[in-house]
Amino acid sequence: MGSVQQRLQRFLDRPGPLGDLLGRLEARTGVQRLYLASGSVAFIGLYLMFGYGASLLCNLIGFIYPAYISIKAIESSSKEDDTMWLTYWVVYGVFCIAESFSDLFLYWFPCYYAGKCLFLVWCMAPVPWNGSQVLYHSIIRPCFLKHHEAVDNMMSDISTKALDAASIVTQEGSRASLNLAEKLEKIN
Repeated sequence: MGSVQQRLQRFLDRPGPLGDLLGRLEARTGVQRLYLASGSVAFIGLYLMFGYGASLLCNLIGFIYPAYISIKAIESSSKEDDTMWLTYWVVYGVFCIAESFSDLFLYWFPCYYAGKCLFLVWCMAPVPWNGSQVLYHSIIRPCFLKHHEAVDNMMSDISTKALDAASIVTQEGSRASLNLAEKLEKIN
């Protein structure tokens, strides 16, 4: 247990947004970073289980930090962080679509939002075995590779039909406006 506590302490002491915030709080309150972080995690966990607005809090946790880090990744010169966060957003999108069907049943469970939040944190965790990497490489990528040609063909057909429909509507609209203009000229 001491090893886990030491690794957590090193993580909390690292410079960065979290370490800086905890450092300021520690200086103001005199409470150790480890206790501040543990108390915050416990409070958020309990709130996600029993609090009002747990869905909003969970969605904010799953969106705010990844969005901020994604913008930083876009602005950096490294391609690795871009790929990592694009993978997160693909998994997040698939999860949101799946959740829209299952949320009706799952949100009744008291620990649902705590579990969802843990899942999203696992997906964005800065470790090689994070959820977005595992789910993308084991489920999403194989499914994509199997079906992407059929989806591309379907999207091409839909695009062609949409362009044809837009062309027809434009032609009919032009014809109708010309007919209306001719009728107005005859009346005047």
